[in-house]
Amino acid sequence: MTRRRALLRRTGCAVAVCLALASCSTEASPPDPDPSGSPSESASPDPQPPEQRATLTYGVFGSAAEVAASQEVVDAYNAQATTVEVELLSWPTSRAMVRDLDEGAKAPDIYQVSRDELAGVVDAERNVPLFGLLEDRDVSYGDNYPLDTIEAFSRDTDLQCMPYGISPMVLYLNTDLVDFDRMALRELPVPEDPLRGMDIEQFTAAINFATRPRLRAKGFSIDPSLGALAPYLLSGGGSLFDDNDEPTSLDLSSDDNRETLATLLELARNPRTTLTDAQLSQATPLEWFERGRLGMFAGDRSITPALREVPDLSFDVMMMPRVGRTVTTGSVTGVCISAGGQVQRAADFLVHLISADGFAPVAQAGYLVPANTSVARSDVFLQPGQQPENAGAFNASIDALELQNVVADDRLLRAGVGPLVEALFTSATPVGEAEIELATAEIDEISRPILDPTYVSPTESPEASPSASPSASASPSESVSPSP
Repeated sequence: MTRRRALLRRTGCAVAVCLALASCSTEASPPDPDPSGSPSESASPDPQPPEQRATLTYGVFGSAAEVAASQEVVDAYNAQATTVEVELLSWPTSRAMVRDLDEGAKAPDIYQVSRDELAGVVDAERNVPLFGLLEDRDVSYGDNYPLDTIEAFSRDTDLQCMPYGISPMVLYLNTDLVDFDRMALRELPVPEDPLRGMDIEQFTAAINFATRPRLRAKGFSIDPSLGALAPYLLSGGGSLFDDNDEPTSLDLSSDDNRETLATLLELARNPRTTLTDAQLSQATPLEWFERGRLGMFAGDRSITPALREVPDLSFDVMMMPRVGRTVTTGSVTGVCISAGGQVQRAADFLVHLISADGFAPVAQAGYLVPANTSVARSDVFLQPGQQPENAGAFNASIDALELQNVVADDRLLRAGVGPLVEALFTSATPVGEAEIELATAEIDEISRPILDPTYVSPTESPEASPSASPSASASPSESVSPSP
């Protein structure tokens, strides 16, 4: 049974509670003042001096600009709170924060966490489930949060953390190089709806059109990684893993994936239209894009603010190109309440975080797509008059988002198969069917002992090597070592 279907069938599951709450007001706002001070202590009618207020810690991660946006949220809350003062704590990444907690650091009362780190947080019992806390505060989110994001942060028939931000992969375009009006005049295939994105024929035409030898501009660049491959493989009818719920291997060697790779590699290996190894050694695709010398590349919302600061750069976004169906991948961030913290006060602050007013500074900063779709579809996020013109493509991409399995040993997986995946893209030779078949089979085989610790390859089995003693055989987890 798939994870989605299993969750839907559980009594009291996330979806059922969402639907039950959907009959409430759709505006997530702080509760009315409670003279008793519990659970809504921040709404006490008697203001206290800041030095006499309880301190509530809020942990976030991201760049300095992202942290600054969160500080605005905190400042706005502190300005109206009467019995609590929120203090912001920050880390560069979610993984860095969780690592500190693993090493004994005290968890913030309320904190952001990436979906990749959720399992560790729940298993370590560092969070408090949220359904009861939100229901007590009449918070409705059934119609305002994509079902996949609710499922992503649900375990044991309860919502463990609140979805907060979404980062779907989209296609960034330099609109001076990718000019659909001029392409149409030349009777080249162009997309009818910019929000829907391009099919592979239109994408190929746009790559060729954006390639300008006189300007030393290339049409397209793709990161040679599993993450960058995933949207294309899914669109072509394949999948990244053999099973998205309980993967035991990558699935690059499937018929659908090999066919998609053949199409994609034909574009990616063309030195006339894509960035060469020499060019990539000088600058990243983002930097070439900022210089006006790259037509298209894939990215998420986090790079939008920086691109807006580049003089004379005209850019837009579209949904990821489609080989078959429309699909993309991405990441999700949630907000958790610490099991060892001030649960009621943290729940009050959470209500503010997910309200329209609470989301406003973060949405305006432009680094993430709010998980609250009512905010994401408002002008606070879309920001008419600013680039990208088709910011609605981020919301359309959320509707086509397919979250991939969280792999416990993802760094080991990337280290193990990364060089082979990169070699597929950097070869300058024509794409050959036999080459793809051999390379993808090898990649899948290397991934097996990483994703399935019980797997023993035929060459390691006693039957295949009778003289080999158990002590001389490498364990499955040692069969692939990280690159230096």
